[in-house]
Amino acid sequence: MLVLAPMQGLTGLPFRKAFHRTFGDVFDYAVSPFISLTHGNLTLADKKIYDVQPENNVGCIPVVPQVLGSETQEFVDLTNRLHEIGYTEVNWNLGCPMPRVVRKVRGSGLLPYPERVGEVLEALTTKTEVGISAKMRLGYHSENEIFDLIPVLNQFPLANVTIHPRIGTELYSGELHLDCLRKVIPLLKHKVIFNGDINTLADFRKINNLFPEIQDFMIGRGAVADPLLPIKIRRNDDTCDNTLIVSFIQNLCEEIGKLRIPERSKSNKLKEYWGMMRNGVAKGCQDSEKPLYLSHFKEVEEAIIAILEKQN
Repeated sequence: MLVLAPMQGLTGLPFRKAFHRTFGDVFDYAVSPFISLTHGNLTLADKKIYDVQPENNVGCIPVVPQVLGSETQEFVDLTNRLHEIGYTEVNWNLGCPMPRVVRKVRGSGLLPYPERVGEVLEALTTKTEVGISAKMRLGYHSENEIFDLIPVLNQFPLANVTIHPRIGTELYSGELHLDCLRKVIPLLKHKVIFNGDINTLADFRKINNLFPEIQDFMIGRGAVADPLLPIKIRRNDDTCDNTLIVSFIQNLCEEIGKLRIPERSKSNKLKEYWGMMRNGVAKGCQDSEKPLYLSHFKEVEEAIIAILEKQN
């Protein structure tokens, strides 16, 4: 099974719609960028859950909402709201390593506190009717933190546990702690989904060979940099029709164009995507930086397409 990873500002509704329209059912489902918990009625505001509203996700990769936070009652209220609109699973973000998140004891900042994790899971599994899954790291300060968390996680009927085998302080750099992950897998009662550094078909093959017991993989950065990567993994073949990338960019621009944001913001969002894609589908192209210096949305789109057509 292939799962699209949550990436704030990147794998939201426009990306998921454009991807599904271009490539079809390559991903089994996506985990949404996180919905942050807030106090009071804002938790349930429709604008808070716009990205996962079912009516907005027609013709889209199926999505599981992800929630960031540890405020128990707010989490329960939001989960019940998501159940009301049709969701049967909610994912808990225990992996975000960004300092502004960790300072609030959220994301990977919760990993050193297994008792707190247990309190939240107890509330979610007794006061809501949806399945709960978790996306996490091995720890925040140390990879050994996960060994104190495993007995807590095993108390609850989680749908699955996605593990990015790094610690929070490492952000997204450094070697993956694969030896630690090997020790963790047999201790967890739950299905493990692998996440982290699958940027090429060779990366996938390596992890697949090292962990034959893992059948499910979550891909984020690799799929943004090279939207053909999930197809290559499905086919176990590095050759793909590169003309599909042009179609994807056209579909992505159409979806970005629908956003109710200023023209400059649309341009910046497209350049954010291209900033990652240029190192994937346009690696080595001398003109790949050009779109990043343009201002108008349409100009950026045309410049990107011109580069991709040259690549083909």
